[in-house]
Amino acid sequence: MPILRSLVLLIALLSPAFAEDGSQGAASAKEAAQALQVYLDGVAKEGGRPDYTKPPASDLLQKVFDLAQLSALPPPTASDVGWLVQWFTAASLANKQIVYFGTKPGPDPDEMTVLRNLKEYENQYAQAMNFMIRVAARESRALDLFMEALTPEQRTPVREAGLLKARSGAAELLASAIGIVAQGVGPDNARLMSAALKDTRDIWATYLLPDDRKQILSYLAKATEIVTDAGVKADLMAVGGTLSVVK
Repeated sequence: MPILRSLVLLIALLSPAFAEDGSQGAASAKEAAQALQVYLDGVAKEGGRPDYTKPPASDLLQKVFDLAQLSALPPPTASDVGWLVQWFTAASLANKQIVYFGTKPGPDPDEMTVLRNLKEYENQYAQAMNFMIRVAARESRALDLFMEALTPEQRTPVREAGLLKARSGAAELLASAIGIVAQGVGPDNARLMSAALKDTRDIWATYLLPDDRKQILSYLAKATEIVTDAGVKADLMAVGGTLSVVK
């Protein structure tokens, strides 16, 4: 392994496993996501396939998708927005690195390669989606608190547009998770993602834009008809029940 690549991986892996606060956790996740790309570039150059079950990849993913650390944090505040966005961005980057490994850059990645990655690395993808749903929920709450604290003069068009974009992005994340659950991933991974949706449903009920909420309800209804696992079906029905009562 080239010296520079080795140093990048070492720096990411030696950063504290448990940060004192969310901002440090987000910074660690960002470093780990960058180091993961270095690792994947090396694997691709050697014509191999990544192994996310062994170091360094397994340790790097743990740093990015550190749910234990995220869950141990106090309730979100308006001042958390910055580092929550950074942590979600790092998680999203790592997730894309998993899904699009081996594809050429551009708007139309090789579909067969993506499908192979999703199948081969289903556990890691589910881990990523579980974390992303939960960190996005915390980010959504922090954004709401941030906007509520602004004066009318401070609620500029740029900030309002940014909030709308974030709310639409949350709907896209939920739609992706529901679609993957409905398409027949392994039962453990389906339960992992459906539980994340259920646990955060109260936030999505009020955060999603009205049209997006209707669309998500439609996806949930279809997915509920498809899935056969009783636990997953119950989770999806719980999410739909919460979203449907919002006017």
